[in-house]
Amino acid sequence: MTDLSELAAGDEATAEAVGKISEAFEAIERARGALYTFHQLTGTADFALEEGIEKLRKAGQEELAADLERELLGRNVLPGRWTFQVVEDYDDTYYEVFRKYVARARELTGGRRHSWEAKLKQRRRTPEEPGHEADPGQAD
Repeated sequence: MTDLSELAAGDEATAEAVGKISEAFEAIERARGALYTFHQLTGTADFALEEGIEKLRKAGQEELAADLERELLGRNVLPGRWTFQVVEDYDDTYYEVFRKYVARARELTGGRRHSWEAKLKQRRRTPEEPGHEADPGQAD
């Protein structure tokens, strides 16, 4: 790995650029997590709806139960897609492509994942001050 304390000016600019790309990918990771939340919540709602339909039937409300079952239970959330398909399409079409380019960009900084943050840590920490250790091996 690159020793970031010895980066030349151009290398530091590269580390900053790679850091910004990594920051963008972190936002993509959060977006992907939100999609999985959407997927799980929608599935939870569909199963709860099914229970509600059963309860309507037991309560003698067959017409509404039949309408809900026909129109809403198991319905696509987008044309032709359930939520798992939305997640898979996002992963295949966008997330995986982005992930590959982040890995490629990180090669410019020796494969280090948080090169810019590591450089910031070196600048901002106070050497020899408790709580400012360079790495976990130096902490008490």
